[in-house]
Amino acid sequence: MSAAELDNPAFQDNDLAREWFEARIWPDGPKCPHCGSFGEGVTRMFGKKHRPGCFQCNACREQFTVTVGTVMERSKIPLHIWLKAMYLLSASKKGMSTHQLHRMLGVSLKSTWFLIHRIREAMREPFFGTQMGGFRKPVQADETFVGRRTSRAGEVRQRGYARRCPGGGSGRL
Repeated sequence: MSAAELDNPAFQDNDLAREWFEARIWPDGPKCPHCGSFGEGVTRMFGKKHRPGCFQCNACREQFTVTVGTVMERSKIPLHIWLKAMYLLSASKKGMSTHQLHRMLGVSLKSTWFLIHRIREAMREPFFGTQMGGFRKPVQADETFVGRRTSRAGEVRQRGYARRCPGGGSGRL
């Protein structure tokens, strides 16, 4: 990551990173992930008892933040670390190892492993639960050999029942 990209305050501060995520995920204002109400049906929670960025839906009375329903849900890793990790993984041309990201983010290797797996899962192609070939459509498959490609030293390669027969492959005892 270059110095110009590190100057973005959202990469350094957790509150600014949360505001950045809110602006991207909810461009028209907060929307309840439980029932879908938005606008005046959602109230921002203030005070010492509530964590920053907490909202309450007036329709279903559930509390939520911007991380609910995302890969960041129920994670203790700060949001600015999530933002840095997402940026680094999406900006690297050849991918990035867990160890390299661990050194760049300054978090534990276990946390980095957790981050990488969640982010890669979110970047994966969507699977819509369709069967191969489509519903009630045939799937064509070519012939396939499953097994060893090479024989062991000194072993003569035989096929099928020939291996089990003491006669060497004639099938007779």
